[in-house]
Amino acid sequence: MLGKETHKIFEQLVLVSQLGLTMVGCIGLGFAIGYYLDKWVGTRGIFLTIFILLGIAGGGYTVYRQIKELEAQETDESAQDDGP
Repeated sequence: MLGKETHKIFEQLVLVSQLGLTMVGCIGLGFAIGYYLDKWVGTRGIFLTIFILLGIAGGGYTVYRQIKELEAQETDESAQDDGP
């Protein structure tokens, strides 16, 4: 079995991977929407730029929320461990 330290390292690795994939997914979705809107409307990159920026902002906000939820969970767990 894995030790407690090794388990904690794997949990942190999973978290970093999840946050990275969240950012990539949001930016990729923004890219795809912008690209196809530009193609459909016939513009040269305006929608692509707008939706990539929206993807970055949305991804950043989602990652921020995920980190805050994790902090709240850890605070709750530590409060339960310190209980009577």
